[in-house]
Amino acid sequence: MSTTVAKPTSSVAPAKKKSKLTWPVVLLLIALALLLFAAIGAVTGNHGLTSSGQIGAAVSSAVPIAMAGLGGLWAERAGVVNIGLEGMMVAGTFCGAWAGFLVNPWVGLLAGMAGGAAGGLLHALITVTFGVDHIVSGVGINLLVPGICAYVNRIYYKDYVADGAGANQSPPAESLPTFTVPGLSNWLDGIEQHHWFLVSDVAGIVRGLTTELSVVTLIAGAFLVGSYFVLWRTVFGLRLRSCGENPTAAESLGVNVYKYKYLAVISSGAFAGLGGAYLSLVAAHFYRDGQTQGRGFIGLAAMIFGNWMPGGLAAGAGLFGFTDSLQLRDADSVHVLLLVVAIAMAALALWQFYRRKFTAGAISLVVAGGVALWYATTDAVQRPLIVATPYVITLVVLALAAQRLRMPKADGQIYRKGQAK
Repeated sequence: MSTTVAKPTSSVAPAKKKSKLTWPVVLLLIALALLLFAAIGAVTGNHGLTSSGQIGAAVSSAVPIAMAGLGGLWAERAGVVNIGLEGMMVAGTFCGAWAGFLVNPWVGLLAGMAGGAAGGLLHALITVTFGVDHIVSGVGINLLVPGICAYVNRIYYKDYVADGAGANQSPPAESLPTFTVPGLSNWLDGIEQHHWFLVSDVAGIVRGLTTELSVVTLIAGAFLVGSYFVLWRTVFGLRLRSCGENPTAAESLGVNVYKYKYLAVISSGAFAGLGGAYLSLVAAHFYRDGQTQGRGFIGLAAMIFGNWMPGGLAAGAGLFGFTDSLQLRDADSVHVLLLVVAIAMAALALWQFYRRKFTAGAISLVVAGGVALWYATTDAVQRPLIVATPYVITLVVLALAAQRLRMPKADGQIYRKGQAK
């Protein structure tokens, strides 16, 4: 006689795995986006959205956003929320322009990073050592630093009016060098001017990415790539990230949590300071009150959009930089962008219906119809709407990406050495 034992069945259904954006999927999305832009350009006759001028402006606008976001990534990976990035960027703009005017722009870059790092040190002292709420400290820095810089500007530069200083700006500094791939720019320019389907669009994009790039842009790209290897491929990075996930467990393994938090937040301020120095040494060549225009907060949004990863952060900075640069382009290109948005939202609606998410699909379809109607019934987009586009896109992107976010577990928590788990 044989007996069989039935295996107990679990009453809990296995959790569904969330789909991840793999490199093949990302490349496919990029290819589809290029096809869409090329098709819109061929139909409307307006190729401004993929022109080298538009791409170059987008890269220029993306650099300070990316550096602010990188600063937020370093701090939050160590468990410290840093909304004081805006104030640290202001410190970078002021210190960069000050040293750039007195010495040279290379020293100005270092001074801008030092000014931002000083703001990071203050934030670390308040939050890590004294245990003050991270948001309160960040708001205080955002209020304190711009006021100090504006006051010092009025006092220090009052004797430099002949050099171009004013009540709310510093004298101009020298320009930093730019980089262009030799021989490639002219060749791509010829292809771009022919307006061949897709080929000219790709040529315009590549030319914008390889022509007259500021040296600071190359430095920023190196920092983004280097941050990935430092934080995810070294022991130092593993220990720093453990402080943002479970500082008590990290402490039990011999990690000096305070030290790593301090290093992360000071580095965070230095990156934000570099973004500020870019604004005053590359974008404008002088410091001016209100120069950052909320880019520190947009950098935080880019970091969240990128799910606290350097690659996603770079994509988010590129998106926000592209929308920010639209105000520098002609109104016709911005009007054509409405048609691009309408088609993209319609495609998103079809994808949502395919996944049986009927409510989300219906909302996307309504938005697509509204934007298409806007495009059909107007000839141009009003200037105030163009200026507000980066901030609107920030809210929309964060709302769409909110369900896929995974922040460090101990992010924003007050840590005390020896505390219970």
